[in-house]
Amino acid sequence: MNLPNKLTLLRVILIPFFVFFMLTDIVPFSPIIALAIFIAASVTDALDGHIARSRGLITTFGKFLDPLADKALVVSALICFVEMGVTGAVPVIIIIFREFMVSGLRLVTANEGVVVAAGIWGKLKTAFTMVAEVAIMLGLCFGFEGQAADIAQIVYDVLIWIAAVLTIISGCVYLKGYSKYIDPSK
Repeated sequence: MNLPNKLTLLRVILIPFFVFFMLTDIVPFSPIIALAIFIAASVTDALDGHIARSRGLITTFGKFLDPLADKALVVSALICFVEMGVTGAVPVIIIIFREFMVSGLRLVTANEGVVVAAGIWGKLKTAFTMVAEVAIMLGLCFGFEGQAADIAQIVYDVLIWIAAVLTIISGCVYLKGYSKYIDPSK
């Protein structure tokens, strides 16, 4: 197994630890530990792709697991936020639905020998969502109270809804660009 694939696998292995520390209150400093794990896992995402492309180490295993690991990390954080009452379920459902839709689109186009590459809107959506998640986790580390907690909650909601809007835009761009492969009349 090459280095990029090991980094991707490490990201997958880190997810249950991230979820544990996000949702537990029995471990001191658990929000900080969860944030550190999330950042470390996010860094492996940037590293594995860079290393794979620069060293010609792209593999079928990596093509399969890398996007799955990315989605699992991002969605795990979002679901933890819902569980914790930090965000509502609706924007999270929108984001998850788009992930299923694009994955399904990739399956359909793969049968036609077409690769659905990540476009600028998809990359922007992913980057913003990860930054929003880190910002929310940073806020959770501070444990705001009173009016500061109310303001933090508004910021969390705005960040998640911006991510949801970017998700809708990128999903529509993908659908428009590859609509001929999912034409209902065929």
